[in-house]
Amino acid sequence: MKRVLLTGMSGSGESTLVAELTSRGFAAVDADSDEWSEWVETDGDPTGTNPGHDWYWREDRIRDLLASPDIDLLFVSGCAENMVKFYPQFDHIILLSAPAPVILERLANRANNPYGKRPEEVERVLIHIDTVEPALRRVAHHEVDTSAPLDLVVSEILSIVSAGS
Repeated sequence: MKRVLLTGMSGSGESTLVAELTSRGFAAVDADSDEWSEWVETDGDPTGTNPGHDWYWREDRIRDLLASPDIDLLFVSGCAENMVKFYPQFDHIILLSAPAPVILERLANRANNPYGKRPEEVERVLIHIDTVEPALRRVAHHEVDTSAPLDLVVSEILSIVSAGS
């Protein structure tokens, strides 16, 4: 069994990659959905988008998903405060990144997710690019620039995964 985490800031291309990988026959889950994640009360969200709350993976569901013996190769995308608990279960942690202007353009134009449309959400993403993304970069095994064409990004990710076999 091989488990691959695709993580990054909102607008980095996680959902697009999951859709593309799924269309190619791979098992891929977007954990940034209500099925896999939820808002929980915290000591406070420093960026103020949802004061006193933060986005967390539903640990029981993610644990069961990662332990599924029926899935040989699984891609999981997402970024949540508590995902660090699951790092040891991933064979590859791949940071998806893109320049801030590309991310902001994607957020403004995407139709599959309303997050990133409000000014306070854009501000939160920019803060996370400066604060969260460097922390993800330190733990990631690889970084992929998703400003490249989708086919090239998918090829690079599949190459990373197959090289680690």
